[in-house]
Amino acid sequence: MYDMKAFYEAVSVPHAIQLLQEHPEAQIIAGGSDVLVQMREGKRAGVELVSIYGLDELRGVTLEENGTIRIGSLTSFSHITKDPVIQKYINVLGEAVDKVGGPQIRNIGTIGGNTCNGVTSADSAATLHAWDAIVEVTGPEGVRHIPIHDFYIRAKVVDLRPAEIQTAILLPKESYGGYFGHYIKYGMRNAMEIATLGCSVNVKLSEDKKTAEDVRIAFGVAGPVPMRTPAAEAVLRGREYSEDLIRATADAVLQDINPRDSWRAGKAFREHMAEVMTERALRESIRLAGGDLS
Repeated sequence: MYDMKAFYEAVSVPHAIQLLQEHPEAQIIAGGSDVLVQMREGKRAGVELVSIYGLDELRGVTLEENGTIRIGSLTSFSHITKDPVIQKYINVLGEAVDKVGGPQIRNIGTIGGNTCNGVTSADSAATLHAWDAIVEVTGPEGVRHIPIHDFYIRAKVVDLRPAEIQTAILLPKESYGGYFGHYIKYGMRNAMEIATLGCSVNVKLSEDKKTAEDVRIAFGVAGPVPMRTPAAEAVLRGREYSEDLIRATADAVLQDINPRDSWRAGKAFREHMAEVMTERALRESIRLAGGDLS
């Protein structure tokens, strides 16, 4: 059923790196919700696997002394959704990963696997872009910290060098403090569905709740990799928000995105949905931040 050449089980991060150096053709397996499916389809026939699933040091969410939220790369989607640190500071991430697959997938699937597979439709990816997340990778040369915008190189390719593994997702305090966000996923079904389009928005309002001091708008499936929309963000950033300005911001996302035609949806449909989802996500983010659009 599963055609593999060899299976190696790491007992620590240094051991995983050692195994990858000793077996340069080997591939990482964590929860296996993507890898095992691909193997069964014959896409990875004869593969060597290095399992990191037993590395509990890569699990869990912690709030560090400097305010950085650290999410271990083996933390499951279910854990993220229920974690009190996530719920208190970045609840939208828990909401986003709660839209992945079904309960079985969310129990075994990991945030590291979801980002390292490099696909633009990953439900965590747009939200992590909207939070200005940092990816921590560890390898023979030590630890690297990569802004998530730079981690995605092209479709299904991420910035992992030989024998490196992703060890954490980091959210510095300045990335989430005072921000409120909302994620919208569009698909043909409400569950067990790959996103046709995903939109994640964060806003930070002024003290009087009338001005959008900062705004971040990110998309999945609006291009070959998850992306931010700088032209659209600039329309609203630093200005007193209004319905007209929200609509202008939504219109401006078309300057940033480049969705494709596929059997799931056409380019024109995705562009239309991007505008609609931006408006809705902005309104909800402003409401969550204490703003009033009435």
